[in-house]
Amino acid sequence: MSATLQHGAEPDTEPRTAPDPVPGPLDLRLVPPALAAWATAALTLDAPAGRTVWIAAVALLGGIVLLRASRAGPAPPGAPSGRPAWARASLAAVLLCVAASATSAGLQGADVRRGPVPALARRSATVTADIELTGDPWLSRPRVRGDHTAPAAVLIRAEVRRVEEGDGRSTRTRAPVLVVVDAGAAGPEGSAGPPPLRGSTEGPEVPGRARGAAGDGSVAVAEGSGTPSDGVMASAEGSGTPSDGVAASAEESGTSSDGMAVSAEGSGTSSDGVVVSGEASGASSEKGAASAGGSRARAGQAGWLGLLPSTRLRVGGRLAPALVGGDRTAAVLRVRGLPGARVLAGPSTAQRWAGRLRDGLRAATDGLPGDARALLPGLVVGDTARITPELDDAFKATDLTHTLAVSGSNLTVLLALLIGPPGLARLTERRGLAPRLGLSLRATALSAGALTLGFVLVCRPDPSVLRAAVCGAIALLALATGRRRSLVPALAAAVLLLVLYDPWLARAYGFLLSVLATGALLVLAPGWSEGLRRRGVPPRLAEALGAAAAAQAVCAPVVAVLSARVSLVAVPCNLLAEAAVAPATVLGFAALATAPVAMPLAKLLAWGASWPTRWIAGVARAGAALPGAGVDWPGNWPGALLLAAVTVAVVLAGRRLVRHPWWCGLFGALLLLALVRPAPLTRVVTGWPPPGWRYAMCDVGQGDATVLAAGAGAGVVVDAGPDPAAVDRCLRQLGITRVPLLVLTHFHADHVAGLTGVLRGREVAAIETTGFEEPRQEAEFVEREAAGRHIPVVRAVAGEERRTGPLSWRVLWPPAATGPPTRSGPLTGPGPLTEPGPLTGPGSPTGPGPLTGPGPLTGPDSVTGPGPVTESRPVAAPEFDGPNDASVALLVRTGGLRLLLLGDLEPPDQQALLRSPEAAGIAGVDVLKVAHHGSAYQDPELIRLVAPRVALISCGTGNPYGHPAPSTVAALRAGGALVLRTDRDGALAVGGAGGADREVRVTRDGA
Repeated sequence: MSATLQHGAEPDTEPRTAPDPVPGPLDLRLVPPALAAWATAALTLDAPAGRTVWIAAVALLGGIVLLRASRAGPAPPGAPSGRPAWARASLAAVLLCVAASATSAGLQGADVRRGPVPALARRSATVTADIELTGDPWLSRPRVRGDHTAPAAVLIRAEVRRVEEGDGRSTRTRAPVLVVVDAGAAGPEGSAGPPPLRGSTEGPEVPGRARGAAGDGSVAVAEGSGTPSDGVMASAEGSGTPSDGVAASAEESGTSSDGMAVSAEGSGTSSDGVVVSGEASGASSEKGAASAGGSRARAGQAGWLGLLPSTRLRVGGRLAPALVGGDRTAAVLRVRGLPGARVLAGPSTAQRWAGRLRDGLRAATDGLPGDARALLPGLVVGDTARITPELDDAFKATDLTHTLAVSGSNLTVLLALLIGPPGLARLTERRGLAPRLGLSLRATALSAGALTLGFVLVCRPDPSVLRAAVCGAIALLALATGRRRSLVPALAAAVLLLVLYDPWLARAYGFLLSVLATGALLVLAPGWSEGLRRRGVPPRLAEALGAAAAAQAVCAPVVAVLSARVSLVAVPCNLLAEAAVAPATVLGFAALATAPVAMPLAKLLAWGASWPTRWIAGVARAGAALPGAGVDWPGNWPGALLLAAVTVAVVLAGRRLVRHPWWCGLFGALLLLALVRPAPLTRVVTGWPPPGWRYAMCDVGQGDATVLAAGAGAGVVVDAGPDPAAVDRCLRQLGITRVPLLVLTHFHADHVAGLTGVLRGREVAAIETTGFEEPRQEAEFVEREAAGRHIPVVRAVAGEERRTGPLSWRVLWPPAATGPPTRSGPLTGPGPLTEPGPLTGPGSPTGPGPLTGPGPLTGPDSVTGPGPVTESRPVAAPEFDGPNDASVALLVRTGGLRLLLLGDLEPPDQQALLRSPEAAGIAGVDVLKVAHHGSAYQDPELIRLVAPRVALISCGTGNPYGHPAPSTVAALRAGGALVLRTDRDGALAVGGAGGADREVRVTRDGA
């Protein structure tokens, strides 16, 4: 434990009990039965009943026979020792545990598959069901699908108690289901939720935007993985994996008569980590109507999110089967609001009390800064509703997500506060609160039990919390008694009992990580810590480093399966965050306990907890921002075995290297360089970005994100792509830290959803957008993000010219509906950029032959002199059929190159551009950013006029739209263009001097 606890003593009235000072060989007798029961449960949960019966019967018969043979009596004189009898008894125990596990798993698996609900789900039947909630509702994290973002759905784990079919037949049953409540569904009648607390200013929190990207957005955060944050990690929850075993995706798939189907798919499931998305309906063309609809949707979501476990509802919806079997879900119940849901019975007294405490903690954290406000409820009770996707990604990148999930470390900190330093827990000179309150050892044990029970109730008694409590108690007991030798069988016994009680845990990645991390703490960490102490490392640091490294070593292969990556900063980030976890947890629980009776005191305690909480968030953000924070890894079990082999090799090599300080220093320096990846070194090693690049097209999947070089560390970014992580990674690789202007060509999600990635850690001076603010949901997202960072937003209209450093451009589209074009002062930016010679670098194909074209850009008088971006007066947007028609199109000139960026313009708008006065300036460009990801909808006359030397297409691998269209690629090549695409060529960078007689070079990332 790294927590610093108060010292106290009591009179010597109780016998001193010293820990066992001499470690002996590990007692592994219970390990084989526990592993056998675990494997049997995982294999027989969805096995045919006949096979399960045979396994149980054969194992039971064999176990009984072996058990009787081992008790046959003493061996005759002169016979060998009793080892064979011991072996028979051990094998009998294994077989009996297999029989018990097969019986439990077979019965519980059959219980999920039996009854009317699975049969109705296979028919996609519409039903009315009475359900009882078994967990807290949570919001899904929507996904970008094509050009729109599927709205968030409310997800609830529940149990169907009665189901009524369309013909009126009613059946009582008990079937676990995943309830998916579509966005826009009205809240249940009578779902007022718990009464507000004194000082509370809000009810259930719903994000202002479906994706939950705002500061108080609500998203589902998967339980984390990796190393312990307090040096006593008892549980490492699954990174990217929910706690019960399966991630679900609810989406339109067109399998039923009205085109609706719901699926539960993926791996891992949980009440706090399932990722589900539903398809979005079209946005309203009227901004006021869209805003009103959004308000109604948020109000409906708030009603659902305010429900507590054990609440009983009557809902109408459609049942659908889970597409991936093997999880504790008999069906998925899709609720669309008709008929309206109704509350039949409120929550139990215990759940109401626990909900009141959780709401009190939320209210106490309302006035805290953004990160502390979001993180503190997660650290204390696993409430991740305020965690933004950006912060969630930072915690995943650093393997700190276990701090956001309910884990054994939370309970360990609280119990340590009660009993004092674990090593003195059973001695007369014990410390902590218990001796100060005059509690005997027996009373202390009872108090610790009561504290554990309260912890389980407040954090919800679902499997993830139960295993956290069991594993946390085991870890604390190991440290308190010093008898790690006897705690290994205790851990095995806990695993055996939990698997027999809940066989579904056998398939839960979170449970696997819990056991692995706890086992590493008991088996590997003591020896590693002792080795570090022998080499001069301070004891406390050696203990923390040994625990963190051991947990990371055994958990990393499983995490790689889940996330297809390996974090290189997990151990240092966990060490840095370690000291802050204990004070944040203790003060957070104090705020939780005092909020119902003294809200001002609770707010004061929450303010105190905000300081260590902000430190943890800062560590996560700083670690995730490092260019080499993680490496991609095969996300499958062969990849896990490979990583395990690499880990073993590193550990064995490390044991030799620690004897040679110089070698340690050298490898440490190499690791530091791999994490920081200085731009000059990276450019030499990888050739990316190429020197003197002028324009780069990022590989962001099915979307657009491009960059125009504007000087050292600066770039004008055109569109942000669909994924914040992808565009952030691209900008980091290009060395962009300042963005004089961010141009968002239109508001489709595949162009704006990555906005937070562009804003992450960069100075953005202004955002320029089209005047057609549809889809409204995406436009509101941009407005909110810009307002939160005080970034001005202006409109682009044809005829506008801007310049920053060596870069100048002219807006060609959209035209202004009324009034003259908007003209703005030039953006402030870096000084002049010297023009290098022709680009060189690996894989740089040379464009086709000479190109003739017009001279400098023409248009309204240029504006000189520095100054901020301003808008002379509002210009009304013209009427367009859709967002693509209003895309911002730019003609760019940089270092002699002329580039045409067409956004997603459709053929009618391309034809209108040909008829406009701007057409004379776009003939014979050097580089064309092909419109709409190279779709078939292109105007052939425009392609012939533009006649690009290089045509670049941004599209995603295996996209469902067939982009780029073969006809478009053929037309471009027929005109002499070199066609490159991100789905095959990766990120692309353009350089050279352009013009009729000069060379244009394109470099592929990694080529």
